[in-house]
Amino acid sequence: MSGSLNLAELARRNALADLAGGADKLERQRAEGRMTARERLEALLDPGSFVELDRFVTHRCHHFGMEHHHLPGDGFITGHGKIEGRLVYVFSQDFTVWGGSLSAANAKKICKIMDLAVKVGAPVIGLNDSGGARIQEGVESLGGYADIFLRNTLCSGVIPQLSVIMGPCAGGAVYSPAITDFIFMVRRSSYMFVTGPDVIKAVTHEQVSKEELGGASTHNEISGVAHFAAQSDAHCLALVRELYSFLPSNNREDPPRRPCQDPADRSCERLDTLVPENPKHPYDIKTIIEEVVDEHDFFEVQADYARNLVVGFGRITGRPVGIVANQPAFLAGCLDRMASVKGARFVRFCDAFNIPLIVFEDVPGFLPGVDQEHGGIIKEGAKLLYAFCEATVPKITVITRKAYGGAYDVMNSKHIRADVNLAFPTAEIAVMGPEGAVNIIFRKELAAAVEPEKLRQELIAEYRQRFASPFIAAELGFIDGIILPRDTRRHLVQALDMLRDKVDHNPKKKHGNIPL
Repeated sequence: MSGSLNLAELARRNALADLAGGADKLERQRAEGRMTARERLEALLDPGSFVELDRFVTHRCHHFGMEHHHLPGDGFITGHGKIEGRLVYVFSQDFTVWGGSLSAANAKKICKIMDLAVKVGAPVIGLNDSGGARIQEGVESLGGYADIFLRNTLCSGVIPQLSVIMGPCAGGAVYSPAITDFIFMVRRSSYMFVTGPDVIKAVTHEQVSKEELGGASTHNEISGVAHFAAQSDAHCLALVRELYSFLPSNNREDPPRRPCQDPADRSCERLDTLVPENPKHPYDIKTIIEEVVDEHDFFEVQADYARNLVVGFGRITGRPVGIVANQPAFLAGCLDRMASVKGARFVRFCDAFNIPLIVFEDVPGFLPGVDQEHGGIIKEGAKLLYAFCEATVPKITVITRKAYGGAYDVMNSKHIRADVNLAFPTAEIAVMGPEGAVNIIFRKELAAAVEPEKLRQELIAEYRQRFASPFIAAELGFIDGIILPRDTRRHLVQALDMLRDKVDHNPKKKHGNIPL
């Protein structure tokens, strides 16, 4: 008899867990074009692979009437599953249960899977849809957040951590995603802010919408908090799956290789004429990237932020690589504050997870201006320099055109432990552009000349030949080879094969002090 009762009780509790906040709330969420918490897990993971943990956990709050409301799972779904057959740990917050608020009980559920993930060596993917701390629990809820923050920090660089914002994410709820490696958002349905529009209006009298304050466009284009902006829940989860295909499960593994049908020695004739003869004319660096990677498939990260620097993932003969490239089609490819931080964070992620780095360089220098200087371009630019200096993964640089001044050093030059440095014949490597250098060096001669412009052009041509030519850098050993652009893919394949077993170490220390 007791067995039958227990079976009935199990069925009842399972039904309550599936029903979450109620059928009406689930339908309301679907009507808004959003998946439910369980539907999101189904879309993210391989079919039938999800194993739920702590399905029947409930909160322990006995205040403000909460003692009369206990739902199995307490609004968070946690467990593990697989993506393309590879293990991942996941949690999915359910906004239909008390607004997806964090309690002491469901915080412990997240901590449990994070602890397991570190032991096993598998990523954690969080599907966030939460109004923040559960107010009825007070400091217990805040303690739950702190427990998660600590684990985010300790897991950083050990296992990949991906945060998917699929609804509101406010207050303490934003700091866990901020510590993780990549943040995905959904346009017009996900938001991140420390204080919402109502609080801002009350305190500062500023009026702003949720979308303007912390929507996907804001955080992908202005703040740089997020890395991807999707058009829907389904699109967002597909992007997560795609990103994971480039990443290792932990920092002890190499990234997963895929079978490759794209010939290693494929010629890229289009590149021979891509870089304009006039150094002032722009071109799209993504054309070079897409030409050399397998199947022309480049997965860009932070595509809408700091567009003067392009970062993302591709594959070379099936092996994932991280790509960092100056973009001459935007701000002439100058490095500024935002681009420097964007690049530094990406470089450090790749280095932490054994992903080789390929740099395409066309940089006239750091962006000049009072705003840049007052905003800390010295400190921010140093972050990118620090990241490249610190990185021990295979590092390859291809200089396509300009490599001027300190930016030449920063963009993975030979002097900061780059392994292979190549240059197109169009490369110009110098302290500054020939025009600026001539104006400074020959100021008196130009002022006294009968035909100053004719003399200036002659001196510019001479300076470019004597000091900016890639052959000068090659003679000094700063460039390992000057290559035909069409052969770029073949040279990258050869360099990566040669560096496959590279081992490099930094001096023993607790940690460095990156300029934050």
